[in-house]
Amino acid sequence: MVKHYVGSEVGQLRSVLLHYDSLAFERLTPSNCHELLFDDVLSVTKAAEEHRNFADILKLQGVNVLYLNKLLSETLAVPEARKWLFDSQLSDYRLGASLALSIKSWLNELPNDVIAKYLTGGLAYKEIPDEYFKPLFDSYDWEHFILKPLPNHLFTRDTSCWIYNGVSINPMAKAVRRRESNNLKAIYRWHPLFANQNFNYYLGNENVNYDNSTIEGGDVLVIGRGAVLIGLSERTSPEGIEALARSLFATGQATKVVVLELPKDRACMHLDTVLTQLDINVFSVYPAVINEHTRCWTLTQGYDHRLQIAEEANYKEAIQKALELNDMKVITTGGDIYGQEREQWNDANNVLTIRPGVVIGYECNILTNEKYAEAGIEVLSFAGEQLGRGRGGARCMSCPIERDGI
Repeated sequence: MVKHYVGSEVGQLRSVLLHYDSLAFERLTPSNCHELLFDDVLSVTKAAEEHRNFADILKLQGVNVLYLNKLLSETLAVPEARKWLFDSQLSDYRLGASLALSIKSWLNELPNDVIAKYLTGGLAYKEIPDEYFKPLFDSYDWEHFILKPLPNHLFTRDTSCWIYNGVSINPMAKAVRRRESNNLKAIYRWHPLFANQNFNYYLGNENVNYDNSTIEGGDVLVIGRGAVLIGLSERTSPEGIEALARSLFATGQATKVVVLELPKDRACMHLDTVLTQLDINVFSVYPAVINEHTRCWTLTQGYDHRLQIAEEANYKEAIQKALELNDMKVITTGGDIYGQEREQWNDANNVLTIRPGVVIGYECNILTNEKYAEAGIEVLSFAGEQLGRGRGGARCMSCPIERDGI
């Protein structure tokens, strides 16, 4: 049985959620890739092989690997979950009541694994059998999607993140990713691994319009000892950070939230693309973004549920204080300023720590991987030439569900 607890970024990783769906990437084209937040199309077969190699490394290290589509398929076996997913993904207001009813009738006849594949990989109008294609107005372009593909589900870290004894189902910043949250919401509510289990919900378990309060898991680092590090970024807003911090404090699952300000730039869209934790007192940073000029604040719970905020001198002092460390080692991205920019673009800093001092990352980041090795960090590398085109590395592609504290 999976224990629903993530106590750190570097303690022994025990269970993790991954996702790779060929259908979504088969539907990623030069004309739609930018809309779907990818810089380019992928080689579907090569990307699948790279992802299998990533999963194999995790399994060889004793990590229990769960797959999103399998969990979603099993969740669809629960009648209440199936109805909720159909109503939320194929609502009368999305499709019109006539077409919604006929498509739900068709889907109800399909196996759960096929439905799950459509919910993540997309559903085109031309795939609906003629007898079920019953819109009120016959004016549809059959090349278009009823449900757009969700290639960004690959980055399971963003949509939900486990923080100590609880989970945030995140209000995503980009409209094309918001359906991902519904898939995770159904899994955590109804799948037997999660239903009626003892964990907290921080955000996302109610039908709430979060409006400006957006947050994505790539900006959330559970650094341990009651502390959480969050990036104020392109995707995570001040309002989102405040909402999550209030929930963490109200449930008693965190005592402090350290916030780092990032440029609002796709090249560093999340904190974990420019900073990750490799060991209890060792961090990897991209120095062009994370440096002595980076603004940093610490949030704590004040009197009568008010938040107290204090601006810190620099991010290193803030992290050391939060973790009660005497010293902190920083490893910067490898190479000169040009090499650093190239390797950061290829997710050199976005590594997944399996246990203290052992990380998984892309083999193409030779200069940074060499610096890790010189510092005593073991790098388990795999090819990511195709996967990296989505601008995410090993940490982005993994959602820890069980991990030891420090």
